Amino acid sequence: MNENMIGREISGCESLIMKIVWDTKEDISTPELIDELRNRFGKDYARTTVVTFVQRLAEKGFVSTYRKGRTSYVHALRDEKEYTEKIVQDTEKFWFSGNAPKFFAALCNTKKLSKKEIEQIRETLDGLDD
Repeated sequence: MNENMIGREISGCESLIMKIVWDTKEDISTPELIDELRNRFGKDYARTTVVTFVQRLAEKGFVSTYRKGRTSYVHALRDEKEYTEKIVQDTEKFWFSGNAPKFFAALCNTKKLSKKEIEQIRETLDGLDD
């Protein structure tokens, strides 16, 4: 991927799989992954489809796979925090021409913030001075 272009390194479907893998905090079997895709995201993918997505993620260096008996497992290789930070940086760079205040304003304008969220944001911003 060209570093100057916005875009995820992974597709939307691959993102759903990675979200499940990262949230699980441990290796997840293919049958469990299929169940989670259905339960959490309403995606009723065939086993072969999920395996194809996982293979693509492995080719991109996001996961590795291994077998225990007849069951395949998926193991995360990339860190979720690092990946999401990259997406945020790419979004800010591309959509807001690197203008962090405009990006932040857009974030704040996309939803009604609770008083608690506003206070957390203030604390975060105050912490940047240190």
